[in-house]
Amino acid sequence: MTATLRPFDWRDLPVLHRYRTQGLCMDAALSVTRSPNLTPGVLLSYFSPATGIFTWICANDCDEQPLLGQITYTQDEAFARLTFLAPQDALDSPSIIELAEQLASQAGERGALYLLAEIDEKSVAFEQLRKAGFATYARQRIWRLAEETTPTTSNTWSIASKQDAFNVQVLYHNVVPGLVQQVEPLSSKQINGLVSYLDNEIIGYVDLKYGPRGIWAQPFIHPDAENASASLSDILPSLPNQRGRSVYLCVRTYQSWLEGALDELDAQKGPAQAVMVKRLAVQQRSLKPFALPQLEGQREITPVSQSQRNG
Repeated sequence: MTATLRPFDWRDLPVLHRYRTQGLCMDAALSVTRSPNLTPGVLLSYFSPATGIFTWICANDCDEQPLLGQITYTQDEAFARLTFLAPQDALDSPSIIELAEQLASQAGERGALYLLAEIDEKSVAFEQLRKAGFATYARQRIWRLAEETTPTTSNTWSIASKQDAFNVQVLYHNVVPGLVQQVEPLSSKQINGLVSYLDNEIIGYVDLKYGPRGIWAQPFIHPDAENASASLSDILPSLPNQRGRSVYLCVRTYQSWLEGALDELDAQKGPAQAVMVKRLAVQQRSLKPFALPQLEGQREITPVSQSQRNG
């Protein structure tokens, strides 16, 4: 079987129309903030590559249906994201591996060091990505916050500013395991979210991403912060420009102690996801993938525990 890989173009519009609701999204933030329809992003990738969206199609000489895949990459960032593969009913095709490898090559040529994908481990695509050189380096769960929460009298969240950037970086390095920091360094260009201080010491940062359908919030809470339940309940009323949109919290396993607090707040629990990475080495615009050491088969990153004084 000979597969043909090429960028999406106008000839593929019928395929896009057919697959518009059949993609498997592997960017968790995108899935809860934007429309599940593939059409807008794919058309942007064709008409305006400067948006950092790149879509490829894989067709073969048999009667199998063509495959679509897409990555997003922001210039000078360490990583690109695998945003979707389509259609979902063909993810067991061997050509998916070739398509994933081609997308990784495109990410590397544009300067990315890593290609990330967030996916349910029970998905057929999970095994396909493993075969394409992806490895699991973290796990996470998405929680949907209850729509009505009342702020506590001790609410300490405020909108982050440039003056908070250094403190946020310090908190990130204290809370996030080194392996994750290597793959996902916190951008120092723009801090967009909420910060919380206690006695002039930063104890929390919530990274925010907004979209028409919802708001993505990823908390980084110091394990010595007292009363995590109250702290998390104060996030919702502190959000700027919520405008009735649903709020989704992403909790990584290294902060799994936050899940008990979310249970207390009656937040809606989503399925567990594997956060996968394919490491890319770029040399004279030629991509050479190599294995990530000590990822697959290693013990799960130990969650940071709260101190005993916080119960």
